[in-house]
Amino acid sequence: MILMASQRTDIPCYYGDWFINRILSGFLYVRNPFNASQVSKIDISPEVVDCIVFLSKNPAPFISKLQYLNKYKYCFHFSLTSYGTDIEPNLPNKKKFLISVFKEISDLIGKHKITWRYDPIFINNKYTVEYHTRAFDTIASELNGYTEKVTISFVDMYKKVIRNTNGFDIKEVSLGQMVNLGEKISKIAKTNNMIIESCAEIADLSCIGITHGTCINKHMIEKITEYPINAKIGKNLRDGCHCIETIEIGTYNTCKNGCIYCYANESPKRVEIESAKYDVNSPILCSSIGKDDVITTRKCKNLMISQRNLWKHQ
Repeated sequence: MILMASQRTDIPCYYGDWFINRILSGFLYVRNPFNASQVSKIDISPEVVDCIVFLSKNPAPFISKLQYLNKYKYCFHFSLTSYGTDIEPNLPNKKKFLISVFKEISDLIGKHKITWRYDPIFINNKYTVEYHTRAFDTIASELNGYTEKVTISFVDMYKKVIRNTNGFDIKEVSLGQMVNLGEKISKIAKTNNMIIESCAEIADLSCIGITHGTCINKHMIEKITEYPINAKIGKNLRDGCHCIETIEIGTYNTCKNGCIYCYANESPKRVEIESAKYDVNSPILCSSIGKDDVITTRKCKNLMISQRNLWKHQ
């Protein structure tokens, strides 16, 4: 089983103590975001979990907690963009702080276990193609030797994104803009010894050196676990995504980074309400189990292919 922590919220930044409490307990609950009364109980013991994938924009508060994960394999997807506090209001300074955090984690766990994410990319009068090119070059040169891959994506203008970015003149990025910027940053990535891939993009940018990527893929997990796994493509993925199946443990509307383009938050007010429910000792993130909840134990199993059955999967 691959544990996703999390595409819905920044667990390493804000909810690390809760996560470690769940690790020590060996299980957690996850509420179905489409049917709130349905709750899954998830076994997260080391015998079941092949790999934990942490997604974060500021995992600094979590570094001291890595000591509790000695029995687990894990990796980080670290989102590090060039936007200012007008776009990402609650993040520390990138140059003065977050780049050094990235390097520290890379030194601790190995550069093959930390991926740089420069996403989502949008373009307006301030954050132009030229701006992104300069900023990407600066960050890439700093991270040279600290990661093997950078993943990019271009903003998707969902209804809540349109609402939350009102006044910032943010629109869908055109194919021409993608190619123009993509060609420049592709060369920069190569210069800095990084593979560059796109995430969930329909546009084919392979002609400029950016291949369709798979953020959570079999090869990556096997490199981290150091054993072969029996992995299947996930279900109900958004267009262009081909990641292998994971179990998501986060809760929507609880990320306090405040990024205006966020796909996981409806509004700042909703985040304020939901994050206030945080209980470090609760088995479920920013929630509690009620009398009307129906708890089902989800079948979780290790994905390791045993030596005896390895030939069946070759």
